[in-house]
Amino acid sequence: MKKRFEIVEKEGFTEGTRLIVDTETGVQYLMAYWTNIGGLTVLVDRDGKPLLDPRYAKKEVDSEANRKD
Repeated sequence: MKKRFEIVEKEGFTEGTRLIVDTETGVQYLMAYWTNIGGLTVLVDRDGKPLLDPRYAKKEVDSEANRKD
């Protein structure tokens, strides 16, 4: 079974950040953590649109191209 989320980048062990990608949509998330607390947020561009990982975002573009209106 394929994982829905992929950890792309890690910094730190007991505190730090992780860059997480949704492999179905390509949306990127930033997780910050300190020992036993943390937070998660979507990364956005200057227009407020979610940042997409190009490896997975292409799936969405391809599926939109195949849609019939």
